[in-house]
Amino acid sequence: MWLLLAGRKAITRTMSSSSAASQGSQRRDRFCIVGAGPAGLSQARAFLRAGVPFEVIERHRDVGGIWDLENQGTPMYESARFISSKTLSAFFDFPMPGDYPNYPDHAQVLAYLRSFARVYGLHDHITFDREVAGAAPDGAGWRVTLRGGEERRYRGLVCANGMTWEPHLPDIHGRFDGELRHAVSYRGAEEFRGKRVLILGGGNTGCDIACDAAGAAEAAFLSLRRGYNFIPKHIFGLPADVFAEAMPKLPMRLRQWGFGLLLRLLVGDLGRCGLPKPDHRVFESHPILNTKVLDHLRRGQLTAKPDVRGFEGRKVIFADGSEAEIDLVLLATGYNKSFPFLDRACFEWAGNRPKGFLSVFHPRHDNLFTLGFLDTNAGVYEDFDRLAHLIACHLLDQQHDPARAARFRRKVEGAPPDLSGGIRFVASPRHASYMHHDALRAYLKKLVREMEWPALHPGCFEALRDSGSTPAGSHPGDRRLPHPQ
Repeated sequence: MWLLLAGRKAITRTMSSSSAASQGSQRRDRFCIVGAGPAGLSQARAFLRAGVPFEVIERHRDVGGIWDLENQGTPMYESARFISSKTLSAFFDFPMPGDYPNYPDHAQVLAYLRSFARVYGLHDHITFDREVAGAAPDGAGWRVTLRGGEERRYRGLVCANGMTWEPHLPDIHGRFDGELRHAVSYRGAEEFRGKRVLILGGGNTGCDIACDAAGAAEAAFLSLRRGYNFIPKHIFGLPADVFAEAMPKLPMRLRQWGFGLLLRLLVGDLGRCGLPKPDHRVFESHPILNTKVLDHLRRGQLTAKPDVRGFEGRKVIFADGSEAEIDLVLLATGYNKSFPFLDRACFEWAGNRPKGFLSVFHPRHDNLFTLGFLDTNAGVYEDFDRLAHLIACHLLDQQHDPARAARFRRKVEGAPPDLSGGIRFVASPRHASYMHHDALRAYLKKLVREMEWPALHPGCFEALRDSGSTPAGSHPGDRRLPHPQ
């Protein structure tokens, strides 16, 4: 009930606080959200509904995070698309436009995010073109330092700065005399014209870029450390995640066996493409939704190679002893989770992943949260919403129900829940904190019931909407589609 009452006051209280915010550095009644990408926007909507005072600081001139090609340092490239479908990738109660393709491109995702911010009036709570340079605990709150030296003091901090900004660079023996750079700098296929190109890394980004290289480079190679399962984007006419969602909820081993058999029938023998056999069962690694890369391999436009052993001038030496003369090596080797404005010692780390309950709640600081750093096997925007809702509920408990807040903190500080969904994920840094989407969603629903918090339901954000706005490309009827709980 307190959430509903708070929500009725949310717009007035938060908007009135925006003028006070400009009068000084004391903002101890409110939270600072760092970043206006998908996670930051999700948290802003949750706070606005709950009446938790906040402001968002965004270093770019508009919302959208990595999906804006003009945002300095973005890893986005011209051929990038969502790897989960529009059906299962939308924010809660805010479906993507009906005329979007099943897998929207980067421009469509950006338009969707900006529509989300516009419909819920989030721009009024965002300070653009300001960068958080540092943050540190300050008594009961946090001291935030902006680029240029201005200091502000907040009740707490939500880090929603995104996890694909700091490139992970592998240590490779030898010296390469050609062009060597990380995929974060890649924008389009024209960069490959007239070059012999090696893409190092077999994730979704690496496979996308390898397809670009296959059509543009003089010669294109793709280096993989291990064998992977390649999943078609459509199975029997349905987006792959929609098809998987409709599968019978059998024991996981049976689902793995059945889906693995289906992949062998649909995709065929990967060895004929020059690829190694997958070294894990289906679902045990982050899904690679790209079979176009297999077509390029079969046609000889792309050559598969094993892991790189080292460099000698412009020569790349591979683990099987083979060699290739290369002009450009592009490292599609992933990203480190990082918070450049925080002392690394603020967190305990598992490899390059910070430890935290549900990848959100800090085990020591009750006013520090990290939203948007999930590793899971499905679309995460609705998960952002559900986790942002938990943050809002817990913060309201801190003020109105200390006993329940203390009960939740015991969960945060206790043993983490098993969210593997019965899957034994591959042993890699990427999967050190990996969660199976079905297990995560089930746990979040159970947690809300246990804590006696109100559940999200269709229409719960309706009071925040600007009645004159609709998602880009949509029709008014799209705005009230029911969303499963």
